[in-house]
Amino acid sequence: MLAEIKKEFSTHRWVYLISILFIVFNAIFMANEVYWISGIPFILLTVYVALKWLDKLILFIVFLTPFSVPLEYYYPELGFNLQLITEPLLILVLIIFGYRILLERKFDRELLTHPVSWIIYFQLVWLIITSITSSMPLVSFKFLISRMWFLVAFYFIAMAMFQKRSMIRRYIWMYIPAMLIVIIYTIINLSQSGLFNQKAAHLAASPFFRDHTSYGAILAMLIPVVAGLGMIKKYSLPFRILTWIIFLVLCFAIIFSYTRAAWISLFVALGVFVIVKLKISFKLIGLLILISGSIVYAYRTDIFIKLEQNRQDSSKDIAKHIESISNIRTDASNLERINRWNSAFRMFHERPVTGWGPGTYMFQYAPFQVSHEKTIISTNMGDWGNAHSEYIGPLAESGLLGLLGMVALVIASLYIGFRVYFSAEPFSHERILSLALTLGLITYYIHGILNNFLDTDKASVLVWGYTAMLVAMDVKRKRKKEPLTSEIQ
Repeated sequence: MLAEIKKEFSTHRWVYLISILFIVFNAIFMANEVYWISGIPFILLTVYVALKWLDKLILFIVFLTPFSVPLEYYYPELGFNLQLITEPLLILVLIIFGYRILLERKFDRELLTHPVSWIIYFQLVWLIITSITSSMPLVSFKFLISRMWFLVAFYFIAMAMFQKRSMIRRYIWMYIPAMLIVIIYTIINLSQSGLFNQKAAHLAASPFFRDHTSYGAILAMLIPVVAGLGMIKKYSLPFRILTWIIFLVLCFAIIFSYTRAAWISLFVALGVFVIVKLKISFKLIGLLILISGSIVYAYRTDIFIKLEQNRQDSSKDIAKHIESISNIRTDASNLERINRWNSAFRMFHERPVTGWGPGTYMFQYAPFQVSHEKTIISTNMGDWGNAHSEYIGPLAESGLLGLLGMVALVIASLYIGFRVYFSAEPFSHERILSLALTLGLITYYIHGILNNFLDTDKASVLVWGYTAMLVAMDVKRKRKKEPLTSEIQ
């Protein structure tokens, strides 16, 4: 036995020696209240996993994302912020991805040259240009780099992972259980406060979600996809029953999130679902939207006067809370959103080509506010968020091309989603899933009119993930050379 021990030690002596030295030095540092050394083994293990099984690390990050907490929550005095622990892991993924692309040069060309990928390249190039011309280059380059690590992990690497159809379900189901825990945590907070209302809901999901609007946006994105998974008959009955139970939990959670934009986005997604199922012509829908828009524009003054007569503010009564959506007279949330939009338009008028720089809106918009548009929640400190729009924000920060890049992404991703849906066999896994993913994206794009969260990990993991799933399914469709039906018009 002694000989076996000597042989084992001789074979792995460096491992044992390094381990012993680490234990000794770590004990010394801990005795002096220096605890970060204890994290080194975890860091080394993470690097090893990333090098050997990058896809598993991506799935692990997806699971961790609903639990991520901003660094400033623990250290508010720091001059920078990261989401712990997801963003440090995403930085590692970005580095390893760059290493592999440069040295191995192995990646599916069809995925890299897909139209949606080209739009993303355009957005990144324009972000680089507008970061150089930015009024705050450090802020803009930080924004650019964070966008890159979101795209690398949740779009490019995920897109390659989704070539295996089973990885799509794994990706979704890594996010859902973690989000359910956050939902339970939020509901417990609401019940303990004894207040199921908008004011209590605002911070009930903190520190995991900054406010109820981002929380509601994520719930809205999950609801169509979970419903879609529950409709796929190839899955076992117990799994489908569990899926519908989760669907009901998500519906309950979004009601008591008191997020009006999320409710609107779900109603729009439901409308699109009805249009698709009734096989109503897309051209007809476009024509009706154009006519409706023209009527609204023609009677805009009368409509505005009517809206000003609505004085229903946000309320714990859900019916009154819905009524407050159109209150642009006294509702502080609505008025502040208009204030931010008008400030963004004034910023755009001053710098229409390259804008003020990615990520700089919150630091630059204060001088563009006018006194009569300010509300009780207005601030000049740059500490209350962004332009509250996924479209108007880029307009102020990156000019007209910034807005056009976002609009192009919306149109292309939805077109691809519907193309996959209409080309798939009726009642097939691909048909149901592609529609569910497309509806999930629609909820975010509608919500994006009123809020923007694409600079956060919680929204990026779903928006870019859903987009990557649809692109992967579209590439697979092309390889099978399945002809499109005449249903998409």
